[in-house]
Amino acid sequence: MSDPRSICLLRTSAIGDVTHVVPLVRTLQRAWQQTSLTWIVGKLERKLVGDLPGVEFVTFDKSAGWAGMRAVSAALRGRQFDALLHMQVALRSNLLSLGIKAQRRIGYDHARAKDLHTLVINERIPARTGEHVLDAIGSFCEPLGLKQTDVRWDIPIPDDAHAWAAEQLPGDQPTLLVSPTSSHVLRTWQPQRYAAVMDHAAARGWRIVLIGGPSPNERQMADTVLAACRHTPLDLTGKDTLKKLMAMFCRAQLLLTPDSGPMHMANAVGMKVLGLHAASNPARSGPYSDRRWCVDKYDAASRKYLGKPASEIPWGSKIEQPGVMDLIAIDDAIERFEAAAAALGVSAG
Repeated sequence: MSDPRSICLLRTSAIGDVTHVVPLVRTLQRAWQQTSLTWIVGKLERKLVGDLPGVEFVTFDKSAGWAGMRAVSAALRGRQFDALLHMQVALRSNLLSLGIKAQRRIGYDHARAKDLHTLVINERIPARTGEHVLDAIGSFCEPLGLKQTDVRWDIPIPDDAHAWAAEQLPGDQPTLLVSPTSSHVLRTWQPQRYAAVMDHAAARGWRIVLIGGPSPNERQMADTVLAACRHTPLDLTGKDTLKKLMAMFCRAQLLLTPDSGPMHMANAVGMKVLGLHAASNPARSGPYSDRRWCVDKYDAASRKYLGKPASEIPWGSKIEQPGVMDLIAIDDAIERFEAAAAALGVSAG
């Protein structure tokens, strides 16, 4: 089989899932250096990955509605790809894929296909369960005859972003970054509980930094956390960019966060992540490289809200129920913080 001349990747969102696509790009580039890669990606997400070398990016602005779809179709008019890797099953993405001409249209297996996904593909990835999302995305190269055996990100971080991070986090004091919000409100922990863990870490001599995006919801969450803190942290909420955030992840030692995009960005640069999981399964959507520092209450949530252990519910089930994150106690997060600090060799203050 000859190498494909061109491949189109369709994964527009969200930040965490887009991060998971990067190792697949690296796998394709390593195997087929002459194959042209075109990635249709969301407007925000492009700010994180849009400078990957050797990749052409086409921006999909979902906020523009049908006009955004027409813009993608116009950008690809007259082009034919050897293969489309359709890695997003949402109805909007399935409709968007209709404007992409490709001989081979590779999508999800029957169990993971939904919202008319089956109608816009002609091949499927292997049907598996028990996979992390990154491994599922990585399997999109298998119908093409490849196997993703090496997971590598190397997302570019500009020098000015590193310089900004160094200004915000000077010196070598151990630093805990706290990103308290998730795009799913029912995955977010109580602000008072974040504050209690932050105060504990501050008392141990750690520098505490509150981070988050510029949205009103994230600003409100940050203000509520700040009001509950006894030791005032450095508040950088809304002051960074995705690249600056990546640079901070390179300088800090630990990130406290629920299941969220920053969790996967931090993992991509090798940072330890204290992930808070009850609504989602960390084995499926937790930090890919190292989940030792996560709090895992997913099984407890399954037993409480679904009446059965997590091993008996469908893989990938979300338990986004009111109060589910309350299953994670302050002491659970502090215990994982202390374990991570010990592994980092950071002595108590």
